[in-house]
Amino acid sequence: MAQPRQQASPAVLVQFLMLALAWGSSFLFIKIGLEGLSPSQMVLGRMLTGAAALLAVTAVTRQGLPRDPVVWGHLAVVSMLLCVVPFSLFTWAELYVSSGLASIYNATTPLMTLLVASVALPEERLNRSKLAGMVMGFAGAVVVLGPWSGFSGGEGPAQAACLLATLCYGLAFVYIRRFVSPRGLPALPVATVQVGLGAAVMLLLAPFTATAPVHLSLPVVLSVTALGVASTGLAYLWNTNIVSAWGATNASTVTYLTPAVGVTLGIAVLGEAISWNQPVGALIVIAGIALSQGRVPSRRHVGPLPHRTTATAHPADQTEPTRSAP
Repeated sequence: MAQPRQQASPAVLVQFLMLALAWGSSFLFIKIGLEGLSPSQMVLGRMLTGAAALLAVTAVTRQGLPRDPVVWGHLAVVSMLLCVVPFSLFTWAELYVSSGLASIYNATTPLMTLLVASVALPEERLNRSKLAGMVMGFAGAVVVLGPWSGFSGGEGPAQAACLLATLCYGLAFVYIRRFVSPRGLPALPVATVQVGLGAAVMLLLAPFTATAPVHLSLPVVLSVTALGVASTGLAYLWNTNIVSAWGATNASTVTYLTPAVGVTLGIAVLGEAISWNQPVGALIVIAGIALSQGRVPSRRHVGPLPHRTTATAHPADQTEPTRSAP
């Protein structure tokens, strides 16, 4: 049963802005953390601090964790698709691409979710606006990619890794809707188990993947801590409150802000260069998302409005708000 929506307040707006800042700045934190840690070490640190933050909140609120082994099995799948694999892909990609460019690619998540949902969920068949929005969005991704300029070093594979990461997000959100959300579990314990399982997986892999020399500095330590506590832990709580107060569709508009935050911070803090095609492509992607979500009014409309399901148009539209952005 849906929970009653809370009354909107200035505090919710503050949380919305903090959420956009936390998710948009996560790419900056990754880039800084890579100055002293390998990608696997970065993901390990992020997962451990994120799990610790969620466990602390779960303990304070005295919410028990799920006990059904089947639920833990589903959450293990979600953890791999929503945390371990995409976090690893984005972090590795930032060895070769700018933090701003990675944040732009992250904005394709709603399009990937729509693509997966249209294939896996019979009730999410594509209509004309969704199809047009998806085509426009992926055209924007091609503009961001800029294949006419060629690629140097690992730049091409890194950009492909970013898109593969957002495809993992899309698979995860559809999986959540299919196997987790119908169980009506409290969101906070679900997210705690999800991130905790991801931390356990990274700990098991650490002896094989996280063996590079570590060069800790204050910026590196602060970046990993902020990435785990804010971008993975607190961001989840803020997103939950926003969805409850504003509704999932309005909460999903954070998608429009995070690339702007990521690009701005990359330029201002790291002095990253940006080419014309990246912001242009980002605008096309955002326009495609808006069109696919029915936010672009048609010029002519006759008859009653058709039923529109927005649950898979954007990760934040899920009834189980367990999104974790890189």
